[in-house]
Amino acid sequence: MSKKLFASLIAAAGAVALSTPAFAQSADWQRTVAKLVAAKQTYPRAAQMRGDEGTVKVKLTVGADGSVSNVELVAPSGSSVLDREALALPAKVGKFPAPAGGAASVVLPLTWKLM
Repeated sequence: MSKKLFASLIAAAGAVALSTPAFAQSADWQRTVAKLVAAKQTYPRAAQMRGDEGTVKVKLTVGADGSVSNVELVAPSGSSVLDREALALPAKVGKFPAPAGGAASVVLPLTWKLM
């Protein structure tokens, strides 16, 4: 029996924290960042083989020029494989759109679930 694999980024407005003053612009920026990260999210083969599932929260800081200046694990998943993948995802995106008003940080919950 084969399992369908599901990797998703949950970017609910209440679940993602953003630190920029212009709310409307920052909310759009936040959604864009979440979509870019989600597009690069895959289920690591090692995690699949071990049956690892979980949700990771990463804090991503983007500079005024759109470059990633920091990625940190805010809440681990319980799987070192998934945690490492979450920390590597922003680098797979490359540059992000420049946040309005300078550098900004966003906390992204990333979920991996075997289906």
